[in-house]
Amino acid sequence: MGEFYAGRFNGVAAGVEATVMRVLLCTLVCAAVAGTGLAQALPSGNPANRLAKLPIDDYAYDHATHCEKSPKRGTVALQHWLEQNAAGVSWGIMRCEKWGKHSASLHAEGRALDWHLDSRNRRQLRAANRLIDLLLATDKKGNEHALARRMGIQEIIWNCHSWWSGSDGMDKYSKCFNERGKRLKSVNFTEAHKDHIHFGLSWRGARKRTSFWTH
Repeated sequence: MGEFYAGRFNGVAAGVEATVMRVLLCTLVCAAVAGTGLAQALPSGNPANRLAKLPIDDYAYDHATHCEKSPKRGTVALQHWLEQNAAGVSWGIMRCEKWGKHSASLHAEGRALDWHLDSRNRRQLRAANRLIDLLLATDKKGNEHALARRMGIQEIIWNCHSWWSGSDGMDKYSKCFNERGKRLKSVNFTEAHKDHIHFGLSWRGARKRTSFWTH
């Protein structure tokens, strides 16, 4: 078809060139929409309700200590569930990030997933908030944070706020606030989790042994 040079396709007739450019533009626009997953809609109702007859999974928090070589089955399953049910796109699971001799990021053990949504975009901000609200919602049996517990999610960080297994709800994320609770002005956008949601799983969740994955 020729090579792209100086703003036009060399060797392509003008009419064909215009058609090609229109198709290319449409492809890029469609890819952009699909890439952010904004066409996806959350399930109607709380998916945890289908498991209401089963005992609710206990709150749990397992600290990471070392680096492993591959993502865990439950983390991959959570990524697939989000791809099918939520807006956004995966930013990955594995990252060997050690903080000390026996301390590491959950990413290092393949138990954390970064899910890209940008708080500067109103649609994506709403999508992220709705997703987190669903995960932390009370089910029809009165179990708080039901879906997160069923999936084995032990931590959520988004837009300078965080939830840790057993806590009441999303609260101030320490990276963004000083000891007196005042918002810090110069926090890195990504470190503040303003362009992605961080999901961390317990070992039972990461091994697909919590009720959402076993039933």
